[in-house]
Amino acid sequence: MEHIRLPKVENVRLHDRISSRKAALGTLYLTTTHVIFVENLSETRKETWILHSQISTIEKQAATAPGCPLLIRCKNFQVIQLIIPQEKDANDIYISLVRLSRPVKYEDLYCFSFNPKLDKAEREDGWKLVNLNKEYHRMGLPKSLWQITDVNRDYRVCDSYPTELYVPKSATAPIIVGSSKFRSRGRFPTLSYYCQDNNASICRSSQPLSGFSARCLEDEQILQAIRKANPGSDFLYVVDTRPKLNAMANRAAGKGYENEDNYSNIKFQFIGIENIHVMRSSLQKMLEVCELRSPSMGDFLWGLENSGWLKHIKAILDAGIFIAKAVSEEGTSVLVHCSDGWDRTAQVCSVASLLIDPYYRTMKGFMVLIDKDWISFGHKFNHRYGNLEGDPKEVSPVMDQFIECVWQLMEQFPCAFEFNERFLVHIQHHIYSSQYGNFLCNCQKERSEMRIQERTYSLWSYLWKQRLDYLNPLYRPDHSQTQGTLHPNTAPLNFKFWRGLYNRFEKGMHPRQSVTDYLLAVKEETQQLEDELETMEKRFAKLETPQSNDANIKFNEQHRSNHFQMCITKHASANTPQDYSSNLKSFPSRSPSQGDENPALFLTRDHLKSSDPDLSANSDQESGVEDLSCRSPSGGDSLPSEDGGKDPDSDEAVYLNAKEMAP
Repeated sequence: MEHIRLPKVENVRLHDRISSRKAALGTLYLTTTHVIFVENLSETRKETWILHSQISTIEKQAATAPGCPLLIRCKNFQVIQLIIPQEKDANDIYISLVRLSRPVKYEDLYCFSFNPKLDKAEREDGWKLVNLNKEYHRMGLPKSLWQITDVNRDYRVCDSYPTELYVPKSATAPIIVGSSKFRSRGRFPTLSYYCQDNNASICRSSQPLSGFSARCLEDEQILQAIRKANPGSDFLYVVDTRPKLNAMANRAAGKGYENEDNYSNIKFQFIGIENIHVMRSSLQKMLEVCELRSPSMGDFLWGLENSGWLKHIKAILDAGIFIAKAVSEEGTSVLVHCSDGWDRTAQVCSVASLLIDPYYRTMKGFMVLIDKDWISFGHKFNHRYGNLEGDPKEVSPVMDQFIECVWQLMEQFPCAFEFNERFLVHIQHHIYSSQYGNFLCNCQKERSEMRIQERTYSLWSYLWKQRLDYLNPLYRPDHSQTQGTLHPNTAPLNFKFWRGLYNRFEKGMHPRQSVTDYLLAVKEETQQLEDELETMEKRFAKLETPQSNDANIKFNEQHRSNHFQMCITKHASANTPQDYSSNLKSFPSRSPSQGDENPALFLTRDHLKSSDPDLSANSDQESGVEDLSCRSPSGGDSLPSEDGGKDPDSDEAVYLNAKEMAP
């Protein structure tokens, strides 16, 4: 609270940069965690909430006649402009937000005050949702070829690695320690993914300290141990994800890459993914294009190409494809590294695993993948995403790129992933929000010292409870796309601009209702119809007593058939998104009861607001979801009247009609 110089300012205007809508007039509030703008209109009183941790930059612009503008850019790509009447007030708000958005210690982060009203047991269960020991057991690691080593107990060999690591059976403790001394930051080769079908593996490490001529016997031995842990292959791929020029420059600093003359039976491969500084600059250029007001087609396409963003996404996917083919098709093990092994290495290993293993394309599996290759293996979340005040040159959208790679794959394989686009967007949001503890600190050791699991809540638990909101309606476990390795096409024409992430707050940029949301609504109504049919069949079965004659039975069957056919006909008549929209908008709302086996599979604005207030700010913009509700299960277009009149197709009416016709 000591950093809030002015908690409330009235008559503030909020500008929407894209739409021609007149600026909203309202009141601005500063709290310890959020900036809140409340419109004055009594009919709507619309609220815009922005977490301080989501603020990337604040720009105080030159004063104008209406007031002094503040331009706020957020890490989730929301951009708002506030016009504050008095320059003094604007200066106080500016100074307050600069300080609030740049905490200097972990205790100032939102997750340590966030309280979702869960007891201690529920919080602990949330952190147990993902178990990496079970994940390596799921991979089917043979004890004759691989073992878990305790050489890093108490983080004494590598402080950025986890304590439990899997290495080849023949890799003894002296070999591991010797290799760690020859690798940057002590990050020696260790297992990331094992392919049970052919014994091939993906291992990861940092660059060797080879310089121009140095070598290490233990490091050569551990690479040979990895190769021998795959009896079906007589060589090992070593993939350096950096451009060759960068790796050669590191040689001058005493680092570099493996010399094939020193390592027997390896094939070395450079990939060419640029460093964090190039990626940061590329994203900034692309966001400048996104902020253009009414750009021409040429300006937009030229700006997108000039940013190089999609070129970098392609490079990451190409690297993942190369490794996935080596493991799944050639049956060859791969060792992956970049400089320190926590940025490009994490991107490439996780993309390759996703391509190979369908489990990682499920909702639970994707959480496990992020925990394994990013959180556990020491990706520098604190530095890369600016959780705390630090060096801005360390900030880079490394994990944003991985998430976009997954989205690009989803566009090519719409039936292969259990989760939808909203799932990825919400993960990206919470990487920066500091609302949950998953993405705090730079390694497992720091999280342990901070007692993150005891003091904060897990994002995975929240997403899992809301999993019906994130289901992909096109996903089927038995579909060909969900089986085996994916083989994406990385020709330039297959890459798209992800407007659902980078422009999701702009009302005029895309339809408010996506095709996926229509499909979710249709799927949910279909399930309701099937449930209703099953219920009606059970009720009619009770009516079919031994005294019922053939005419009564025939009537019951005919009425049941007509009732269901009427519902299906109305549903099937919608052949276009517009038809679905017009039909769905007329549905009266239906809240799933505790007995429902299939609650609604799509989000309304109200649901978004209640389930996650930070994502629901401007929810009609962020989610792109209209406030849809469902037609009554019986298929009628009207609800019972307030005077107690009964729907002629209701269960009670059907029962009475059947009873009257019975002899």
